[in-house]
Amino acid sequence: MPIVRPLITDQDFQEAVDLQYKIRIFKDNHLIDSGTFVIRFTDETVVTQSEVSTLGYYKRNECDFFELRK
Repeated sequence: MPIVRPLITDQDFQEAVDLQYKIRIFKDNHLIDSGTFVIRFTDETVVTQSEVSTLGYYKRNECDFFELRK
């Protein structure tokens, strides 16, 4: 069973970047992205990459981020 942990603090996001955890992103209780990696983050934005040229930009205050690992 996979472990699902919310990413809230900068330390959580940095760990996801360093260890390349796949994440799920929810907005308004709807899954909007899954199986993507965090490549960069700021206080306002999280940048993800799921394929070589597929980048996603999400506002931290509008979305919920969850680490997904086995």
